[in-house]
Amino acid sequence: MTQIARLRSLTALLAAGTALIAAQPAEAQERTDFRIAWSIYVGWMPWGYIEESGIMDRWADRYGIDVEIVQINDYIESINQYTAGQFDGVSATNMDTLSIPSGGGVDTTALIVGDFSNGNDAILVKGETGVEDMAGNPVHLVELSVSHYLLARALDSVGLSEADLTVVNTSDADMVAAFGSDDVVAAVTWNPLVSTILETHGATNIYDSADIPGEIIDMMVVNTEVLEANPDFGRALVGAWYEAMSIMSSDTPEGIEAREWMAAASGTDLNGYDAQLATTEMFYEPAEAVAFVTSPELPTTMDYVRTFLFDHGILGVGAPSVDFVGIEFPDGSVMGDPNNVTLRFDATYMQMAADAGL
Repeated sequence: MTQIARLRSLTALLAAGTALIAAQPAEAQERTDFRIAWSIYVGWMPWGYIEESGIMDRWADRYGIDVEIVQINDYIESINQYTAGQFDGVSATNMDTLSIPSGGGVDTTALIVGDFSNGNDAILVKGETGVEDMAGNPVHLVELSVSHYLLARALDSVGLSEADLTVVNTSDADMVAAFGSDDVVAAVTWNPLVSTILETHGATNIYDSADIPGEIIDMMVVNTEVLEANPDFGRALVGAWYEAMSIMSSDTPEGIEAREWMAAASGTDLNGYDAQLATTEMFYEPAEAVAFVTSPELPTTMDYVRTFLFDHGILGVGAPSVDFVGIEFPDGSVMGDPNNVTLRFDATYMQMAADAGL
């Protein structure tokens, strides 16, 4: 099937699902203008390309809506702005979605599960030490981020805890420079910073997200009430995303050009960006994403994540227990409080794309 035919079949199938989705209760108003935010990261660069290439406009036009894709330079700020209602969706990890908007009471749906980090997040040290040697040393990272989570999982793997070392909160904007100073012996961060530190400072990668595959998940999340009231918004986003996936995953001139654009926009070249993709488990095909979110491993992962957040006091303000926030999975099961479900993994729209044969 040609790419155009595949895209048309997706459009038809998405349209066929209108009645089912529109039948869901909606508290938000129907409208035609939407905004989503994204920030620089290997797995989210397609959103910039989708906006720049006109792919988003074409899909939005099919449904008579307008979707603006806005780059925000500060990742956490992009999530804060979404949580405050300034955007209808945002690129975010599973952990940060649970802790910030969902923990703050904003009902949020993981519309597109794009990838999981498979080496992009790493613990870097000077010298040839291991995780077990980190006790007693300061470790620089963005506190309460996925880097912090990765550190906790690494320490647990060797019988250590955060009490055995000192966490130094360090902005991602300062991480590369900080690692070059004499008093920084260890850092936890993500690409492209990982690649830069490895290249410029001769660091050693002693533990990375490939050691906990499937736990650091990169998603496009949207406001649940907005989605329920405006299913065309979800269909347009999913259609645009998988058109971009089809392009960038190919070695055609168009695919190479797309990745070159993403590379330049993220401050690297094609080889550098392809190297980052190699440590990212991208779900180029929607069927892969559906299989991932419907797997029995996802609830186990989210249990790890919510426990980390609760232990660090960031699973909602004043959360009385780890069950404070309800997390709903595609089969309808809920982990946590069923009366406070504010994070939903919904495979509906990705399944439409999978059924279209993309």
